[in-house]
Amino acid sequence: MNISLSTFSHIIEILGTIAFAISGVFAAMDKKLDVFGVTIIAFVTAIGGGTVRDILIGATPVAWMKDINTLLIILGTAIVTMLFRNRIVNLQKTLLLFDALGLGLFTIIGIKKGLAIDLKPGICITLGTITGCFGGVIRDLLLNHIPALFHADLYATPCIVGGLLYFLMIPYINEEWAQVAAIIVICMVRIIAYRKNWRLPTL
Repeated sequence: MNISLSTFSHIIEILGTIAFAISGVFAAMDKKLDVFGVTIIAFVTAIGGGTVRDILIGATPVAWMKDINTLLIILGTAIVTMLFRNRIVNLQKTLLLFDALGLGLFTIIGIKKGLAIDLKPGICITLGTITGCFGGVIRDLLLNHIPALFHADLYATPCIVGGLLYFLMIPYINEEWAQVAAIIVICMVRIIAYRKNWRLPTL
């Protein structure tokens, strides 16, 4: 790829923010919230995981507080999604698609944040999983759902699989391609697991 690594990471962050904001809007519309409620859920979904991650690694003020562009992107995404809501044929499939996309993109963002402060690969994967999952966890709690992370649905597992794949590929291929491959794997595992009803054992 001809773009710099920092630019590529920034693109991933923007795409992840948009994807999770859209998933938040759809989840809120499914509960028939008003415009304000939908917007709040979009914000929470898009920044929740990153906020938890930044607090854990001591990166305060957290990222979105230092970058007004993040908030504007979320607001713009929420408005556009609400305006075009009537064009969505299947709300559940659309929510799954954007949630899986956000999961993949934000997992890589979290891993990169860990690598930037020289954390071990296992901790980086944990940070990536937190970044990818916790926006959805907070969203689901606010909407009175049991978060997907806490029941048998495969939600965190795709993040871990993608994170492991990323570190296994780094010695052999370009870093940007490793990130893209990991994102695709996370998205595909999440979607296939949901469609095929793959579940972890319950007690």
